[in-house]
Amino acid sequence: MILLEISGLKKDYQALRPLRIAQLRVTAGQVLAVGGIDGPAAEKLTHLITGATLPDEGTVTLFGQNTREIADVESWLQSLDGVGMVSARGTVVGSFSVLQNIALSFTLHVDPIDPRVVPQAGALARSVGISESLFDLPAGTVAPDVGMRVQLARSLALGPKLLIAEHPSAGLPREAVAAFGADLARAAQSRGLALLAITADEALSKAIGGQRLELNAATGDVRAPGLLRKLFGS
Repeated sequence: MILLEISGLKKDYQALRPLRIAQLRVTAGQVLAVGGIDGPAAEKLTHLITGATLPDEGTVTLFGQNTREIADVESWLQSLDGVGMVSARGTVVGSFSVLQNIALSFTLHVDPIDPRVVPQAGALARSVGISESLFDLPAGTVAPDVGMRVQLARSLALGPKLLIAEHPSAGLPREAVAAFGADLARAAQSRGLALLAITADEALSKAIGGQRLELNAATGDVRAPGLLRKLFGS
């Protein structure tokens, strides 16, 4: 089943060249890392995938619906239920605890946390590699990889079909990247989700596994990286 299909995409976003993607498909359960897309282009691509903005040319089809044909805000919000997002641009509420941040996915009553959602929030936290010893710490004080795991837990809370990771390792210490990438892939695969990772980080791509593709920004072609890049990451 095709969850996401991009065809003939062109979008001007006031960079040196427009964002072009000739063809890209993500199928159910697929794990895919795509390189060659810098931070501003990745942000624009995420907006295009979610229908927050529309292409100048071409089509973006999410869960079988062309994003140009989304009729109203309610329909758009319903389409977003199927997408989970993890991004270096994402934030946590620094004054709330790690567990409070995750519980916000289920309830606004987090001070204290509604007892009915504590088991769900705790299970989600553990499933993405957050130790129980960190649950009560303010999210603004924990290591960057824990903050990204909080984002990951929140993105999984509503049971998405497609998980988009937009340069998730950009702010992580190098020694934390491989473990985070492995946990990211495991979180998706254990739930049968598709994972689209937009990343220039070779270590993250290797940790995620799955298929690896590279965008040629000039032509829009999306292909497997060349042999030298596979061997040496450059």
